[in-house]
Amino acid sequence: MSATARRRAALQKVLADQGLDALLVTDLINIRYLTGFTGSNAALLVRVVGESVFCTDGRYETQSAAEVPDLTRRIDRPCDLALLAAAGGRVGFEAALVSVAAHRDQVKAAADAELVETVDLVEQLRAVKDEGEIDSLRTACAVADRALADLISDGGLRPGRTEREVGLDLDERMRRLGASDPAFETIVAAGANSAIPHHRPTSAPLRRGDLLKLDFGAAVGGYHSDMTRTFVLGNPADWQVEIYQLVAEAQRAGREAAVVGAIGGDVDQAARSVITDAGYGPQFSHGLGHGIGLQVHEAPSLARAQPGIIRADMCVTVEPGVYLPGRGGVRIEDSGVVRAPENDQGVPGYEVLTLTSRDLVVL
Repeated sequence: MSATARRRAALQKVLADQGLDALLVTDLINIRYLTGFTGSNAALLVRVVGESVFCTDGRYETQSAAEVPDLTRRIDRPCDLALLAAAGGRVGFEAALVSVAAHRDQVKAAADAELVETVDLVEQLRAVKDEGEIDSLRTACAVADRALADLISDGGLRPGRTEREVGLDLDERMRRLGASDPAFETIVAAGANSAIPHHRPTSAPLRRGDLLKLDFGAAVGGYHSDMTRTFVLGNPADWQVEIYQLVAEAQRAGREAAVVGAIGGDVDQAARSVITDAGYGPQFSHGLGHGIGLQVHEAPSLARAQPGIIRADMCVTVEPGVYLPGRGGVRIEDSGVVRAPENDQGVPGYEVLTLTSRDLVVL
């Protein structure tokens, strides 16, 4: 059985438990997860009993034959309405993705079916990765690691270059190493801009004495890495060393707390308490981390008050930060996978996939 067939079988069990006869999947990320299809228009009807059916339009007839060889395929459009016209029983739909107008059309098309709202059924399956997915994430992380190492060795992080120049350089290096694209818009933040958690690169030049924050990742085979490293250009000031060491300690605490059975909010608190106890609580303004995979932000969440329980083979980031407006900020982020103590990989706890050093690097 292929990986996508195993995922559909797991979804069928979820649907049966929910009292559903089928699920209409219209989210293209979920369709990719369940079928392998990478085109821009499709729908999938997963039946608990009987054949599941994939639908796309004529532009993707040849592509879908190669990517989705193990499902009945239909070439039609609109794909969702074509599948619903042949559906029966209690059919779930991805409510968060359907507009009021689109739902009205779906109800008309599903003459022999009762449409039932569902939320995150596929997304919860995606939160736990199989080894193939973890290998894809490992490759995406390795591309990002190598691109950064090459950028540094070639002198790409030097005073006088602009944030935008550094970002474009790093993006191009990731593409040359095999990434289809950056995983998201690369963040390059120098000096006071490093105190902005999601600063967008500008024409601001890098200057000696700056903190330089890089938050970036590579998309490889549909999977996304995510890593942040913060450097100092020239000899660091005492306050820069202080907050760097503090963030490094908090990040280590977060990694150590990210174990099977932990609650997402508790993992956040393990790291946050380190920063709060040092008097910088208000300067850590975001959650500790998030799931990564086919999307760069997906389940689970490592944030305050999050009740979700961490399960084996969930892939998450750990990324505390301290941001001092007008001065600068530090964030250290890794992507990793939470392993069960009895796993076959020999790595209990949080296995880090982004391997660039977390030590303070002075450039």
